[in-house]
Amino acid sequence: MDAVLEVKGLVKRYGELEAVKGIDFTVSPGEIFGLIGPNGAGKTTTLRIVATILKPSAGSVTVGGLDVVTQADEVREHISYLPEEAGAYKQMRGSDYLRFMAEIFYSDKKRQAEAIDIAEEVAGLGDRLKDKVGTYSKGMTRKLLLARSIMTRPTLAILDEPTSGLDVLNAMDIRETVRSFAAEGMGVLLSSHNMLEIEFLSDRVGIIHQGRIHEMGTPAELKDKYQAASLENVFAEVAR
Repeated sequence: MDAVLEVKGLVKRYGELEAVKGIDFTVSPGEIFGLIGPNGAGKTTTLRIVATILKPSAGSVTVGGLDVVTQADEVREHISYLPEEAGAYKQMRGSDYLRFMAEIFYSDKKRQAEAIDIAEEVAGLGDRLKDKVGTYSKGMTRKLLLARSIMTRPTLAILDEPTSGLDVLNAMDIRETVRSFAAEGMGVLLSSHNMLEIEFLSDRVGIIHQGRIHEMGTPAELKDKYQAASLENVFAEVAR
């Protein structure tokens, strides 16, 4: 099965600083790929390149065979991106926000309505969708943003710290939502500092450190290789 995401020899330089140093990985349909590493390792830069926000200095990135540089507009039709610090318009009602986003994604009224239906179900906010986003808790806002990210059923969802700062129950809800959409064929590129979350969600994991991927495999394979009780122990060993 063809990969939904293919990264080959990816390099990103900021002046003389080489933040990403020639990394390679793929994400298949229905696969959750966790890209993890310490702060400054290059993971967020990589996610932003895949999301067409940054341009690579060298190498190639394709989504469904489309190049993220030369075919960026087409790529954006097949991806969604949830950054760690994403926000929603606080003066809008939740339902109005979802409708506004659906209208940005689609001109066809039927597709707009289908996207809104998906988003409302994913958000699970019920009557609170009638309230302004500014009255939501962090968990509620994050659910709304996740709903916005996957309302179009993207080929690839790029999720940066999707449960950052959430309580256990809200985090569990978001993880189960991600797993259910992946089970339906959506590829997921996931980054998180929560190693338990990565171990629970990811089919494969790439550990990036100082701009290079030093290890890649299933959580079970990596734990076995390092004779580690948890992925957190593996991460600590690789990132030292």
